[in-house]
Amino acid sequence: MKRLLCGLLACSLAWCCSGCSGVFVGGAINPGFSTVSGTVSFLQVSNVMDGSGGFVVVTFVTFQQSGAPSTIGFCGDQTSQFPMNQMVKTNFNPGQPCAGLIVVIVIG
Repeated sequence: MKRLLCGLLACSLAWCCSGCSGVFVGGAINPGFSTVSGTVSFLQVSNVMDGSGGFVVVTFVTFQQSGAPSTIGFCGDQTSQFPMNQMVKTNFNPGQPCAGLIVVIVIG
């Protein structure tokens, strides 16, 4: 019974305040991933030490943007995903020792 009363009270309050111009309900959606765009200018596959003393294969990709280039290491051999000298947009999950690739979109 208390839940029903609380729900009814909350709905009534929201209905009463809906006519007020000072009420705002909103929020931000965090996609949980990072994005980088640029022209693929360099690819290199290397073995990198992980935190447990083992090795993991990492593909280092350099993105040339309108400014300084940026290099990101993606887990695994991802060379087939990144065509050289092509503009791409990449979504990934940052991590150590490498980032988890989500998607690569070739733009041009």
